[in-house]
Amino acid sequence: MLCCSACGRTADLASLAWRCGCGGVYDLAGFTPALPAPEELRRRPATMWRYPEVLPVPAVSELSMGEGLTPLVPAPAAAGVAGLRLKLEYLAPTGSFKDRGAVLLAILARRLGVARMVADSSGNAGAAIAAYAARAGVACEVFLPAGTSSSKVAQLAAFGATVRVVDGDRTRTAQAAQAAIGSGVLYASHVYHPLFLHGTKTYVYELFEQYGGGLPELLVVPVGNGTLLLGAWLGCQELLAQRLIDRVPRLVAVQAAACAPLAGSGEVAPTLAEGIAIPHPPRAAQIVQAVRDSGGEVVTVTEAQIAAAHRELAASGFYVEPTAAVCWAAVRAGAVRPAQGGAVLPLTGSGLKAKPPG
Repeated sequence: MLCCSACGRTADLASLAWRCGCGGVYDLAGFTPALPAPEELRRRPATMWRYPEVLPVPAVSELSMGEGLTPLVPAPAAAGVAGLRLKLEYLAPTGSFKDRGAVLLAILARRLGVARMVADSSGNAGAAIAAYAARAGVACEVFLPAGTSSSKVAQLAAFGATVRVVDGDRTRTAQAAQAAIGSGVLYASHVYHPLFLHGTKTYVYELFEQYGGGLPELLVVPVGNGTLLLGAWLGCQELLAQRLIDRVPRLVAVQAAACAPLAGSGEVAPTLAEGIAIPHPPRAAQIVQAVRDSGGEVVTVTEAQIAAAHRELAASGFYVEPTAAVCWAAVRAGAVRPAQGGAVLPLTGSGLKAKPPG
């Protein structure tokens, strides 16, 4: 069941509704997760599908590509923050954490028998949706802003998606995609569709296991539309409700200073971090509330700091796209306070998918 976060009106998941009539965004209601005991989890496959009890759609084995359970490794010593770890999300099947949510939307599309999926993206979400749509045998159309990295466009085309390039920013790109939605079409939006967040919440369930039945004190997350941060917050709330943790981590949302609406900036300028260049996030209020409720904060990093962080990560063996370097940039700039209980930041997208800085 879909429930509007603004007015509380509901809609059936099968209705293909993507936004409430009042303009509010939908969340998923009426679903109660229950994580199995650790000894049971240890017998399960090393993918996000080791947690079927916390996912609101059934596993479809032929659609999975082994997404999830990405490595958690110590950060380079240069960080200067004790207990800092990196979660290697760029090792996902299509090269980004977006696979976690995309597979759920593809499963929904197959269950509902839709003929076409439409998405808009700065690249990574579109690639993930296109890949899983191909596996589900569903036609896919993806709208991208002009200037999207050519390697991401090529990846989309390779998956068989119809690519539409829009002359404008992410807001105009989303508007173009929404105008293309017709009857019987699933708007496979990583922003609007709440099922996507139930995929990204597995990031936190994995951390819970990787930390031996707990969570670090601090989660540092790059934020544009906030799908990883909101998924992480959702996962934390579910673990808290199941009394598996007694506190939630502080959330630090990192934005590029060139486009930082959550930090109160009205500036919208080009940025190396194309994946988080979102001037008007539809779930902005939810992101800000989650950060505030966790006791966290929103921080920004400059273009020079992003470029330097990208080089430094590569020199340590982590080849990621510039967007994935913003959290490391925040740590190196001293914008992230040390955490005695440990901290995790995700390396969200592969460097093979983006033009390197400079």
